[in-house]
This record gives sequence, C-alpha cells and structure tokens, in this order.
Amino acid sequence: MLWPLAGVAVLGFLVALEVAARHYGVSGPLTRQSRELVFAPDSGPLLYAGLALTMVVLTWRQRFLALGAAIGIDLVFWLVRLLFDAPENFGNGALWVILGCAVIAVTRRTGTERTLLLKGVGLGLLLVAGHKTGDTWLLITARSRPTVLDPYVATVDHALGNPSWLVGRLVTDSGPVGSHLLGLVYGQLPLAAAVVALYQLRNVVTERRFPAHHLVRTFLVIGLVGPAVYMLFPTVGPVFAFGAGGGHWAVADVWPHTVPPIGSPHGIPFDAITPRNCMPSLHTAWATTLFIHSRKGPRAVRWAGAFWLVATLVATLGFGYHYGADLVAGAVFALTIEAAMRSLARGWDRSASLLVAYGSTVFAALLVAYRWLPVEMARYPRLFGPLLILVLATVIIGYVRTTERWEFAVVMAPELSPEPV
Repeated sequence: MLWPLAGVAVLGFLVALEVAARHYGVSGPLTRQSRELVFAPDSGPLLYAGLALTMVVLTWRQRFLALGAAIGIDLVFWLVRLLFDAPENFGNGALWVILGCAVIAVTRRTGTERTLLLKGVGLGLLLVAGHKTGDTWLLITARSRPTVLDPYVATVDHALGNPSWLVGRLVTDSGPVGSHLLGLVYGQLPLAAAVVALYQLRNVVTERRFPAHHLVRTFLVIGLVGPAVYMLFPTVGPVFAFGAGGGHWAVADVWPHTVPPIGSPHGIPFDAITPRNCMPSLHTAWATTLFIHSRKGPRAVRWAGAFWLVATLVATLGFGYHYGADLVAGAVFALTIEAAMRSLARGWDRSASLLVAYGSTVFAALLVAYRWLPVEMARYPRLFGPLLILVLATVIIGYVRTTERWEFAVVMAPELSPEPV
C-alpha cells in the first residue's frame, strides 16, 4: 500500500503547486510537463535520463527497443518542426516511451511484473517532475518574496574570507574555457546523478526489486524540501545583488572585483523574476549527496563523484550564484536529509534520531545566526570563520561515524546469527 499512497501524495502536491503557480500567473509543473509531449522540451538530456531510470526494470532487448522507439519519435518531431520552422530540441520521444511503459504495465502486465514496471515509470517521471517542480518553486519565490536578504549573507561571508568574490575573480581570469566547463558541470548535475543512480540500480532487473535506499530518493526530497527554506530566507546571489546581473536592482556593481564593506545589513527590494534560490545552496546539497553515493562505486564512479562535487562548488561561487555561507548550509542540509532517508530505509533507532536532530539543529542555528548575527560574525572573522567550518565538520564527522556503525552492524549481523540446528 505504500507505493499507491506515495503516488497519491506526490500527485496531490503537484496539483497544489500547480494551483499556487496559477495564482502568481505562471505555469505549474503539470502544465510544463504536459507541454513537452508535443512542444520542444526545455531539457532533452533530463528526459533521456528519466528514460534510463525507467529502463532499469527492463531486459536488455526491451531497453534497445525502448531507446530505439524514443530516438525514432524524436526524429519524427525534428522533421515536423523543421518543416514548420518551429523551435528545435529533443526529448519528446523519451517522455512518450516512459508513458508507453506505464500503459503497458497497466494493460499487459500483472502481479510483480506490473508493480516493478510501474515503479520504474514512477522513478523516471519523478526525476523529470522534480526538475519541473523546482522550476515552479523558483518562480513562486520570485513572485512572493519582493524583499531579499543578500546584505545579511554578504556580511556573514566576511568571516569566511568572501569566497564568492575570490573564486569569481579566478573564474573570470580563466577565460571562456573554464567558464564553459564549469557551466556544463553546473547545468548537467541531474544527468550526473542519473548515471550514479543507474549504477546503483543495475541489478534491479535480475533481483526483481529496488534497493531500499538509492540516490534518487534523496535527490527528490532535497528538491522538494529545499525551496521551502527559500521562502524563509530569500536571497538572489552576489552576481545579482552586488553585480551586473541585477541591473538597477543591485545594491552596487562590485562583484567580483570589490568586496562590499561591513555596514548595517537590511532587506532590499528586488525584481519579480530572479529566483530567491541561494539559502541553502541546493546545488551544493545535490553534489554532496552525489559524492556520498558514488563512494560505493568503482574507481571511475568515485572519481566522477569527487570531480562533480569540487566543480559544482567552484561553479556556484565562481559564477556568483551563491555565497560561501550558502555552501556551508547546503552541505549540512544534504547530510541531514541523507541521514533521514537512510534511516527510513534501515529503520529508525536512537543513533538515527540523534544524527537527524543534530543536523536539523545546526541548520536552524546557521539560519538564525546569518539573519541576526551577521555584523558580529563579520567583525570577528578569526572567531566565527573557523567556528562555521568547525560546525560543518562536526556534522560531517557525525554522519560518517554513525553510518559506518550502521554498515558494520549489517556486516556483522550474519556472523552473529545462531547456527542452524
């Protein structure tokens, strides 16, 4: 009964978000996703990543047929758009094949086969819907939060040495090659997550079941919960609040060459277009989760996870999308969500409760300090800078030690079981 209930809950959330988006005069996730059945999709790689997740429940012959059908449908759409001079992109075929798998599951499969195929379809659609949901959340934050709190976070960043200004100058000096590489890494994070998830789910078709915990679960929860924090602490990022990206709404055009002085932080009015999506940095949260889940893979997967984490952190700062304080909060947020999802899979106990409670407390304390103690933190950087890093380190160490004990207990369980009589 858990899967049907989860499906109803997700559908209800999407409908509620659609209604909220319509209230602010924008399209919701259901409308945006439905349009991609016919019109040019916003992200073709993401749709094919969703198809790849769906195909983990298929045999190799079925995978080749599904991929061939998706490519064939995309070619037809490409020819039609070419004839009518319409905007071109790919991905419609992937979405059609995912929905086709759902139809086949309902009409041609029974029992375990139907359940497994529907789970695969749900996983693929959730990856795509999660992206659309995030886009809608961002539009709502821009419409509903006319005042942003960037001066507070920029003041806090003095305690960390103003990393966005430092890395921003380094990325600017690297020229177009460095910027394009970082932009590719930053923009295709969902695709990288799908690759790691495919490795984790590689045995689904033979074992006829999904693992209790995998990357996609945490990715989706981060994407659903994170934007709610945006509503509590709306910020747009240094390139908009202190740089050319903000136009006349910016406090000053000083990013990344001139660090703003410590003053009296206050909320500033901003446009109704730029998303308030800085606090916490969800790109940091997703990249951290990707790194964690890549640790159990082969060397190539581990190196890819480490590269994506480092490159994402550099990109978020170097492009001026985030402050250093955002990254600290994002990492704490990711570890707390990951701990909660792992605990749901393995079963709650005292260690899980303590870990999640500690992470949640640290995250809340960071938001409170950023909002009400920014000047004090900036005036005493030798105290508060190391303190912020130390607090983050305690969450990391707590997560690593607790999860290692969980894994050790799983390994030792068969050895401690009584011998059969």
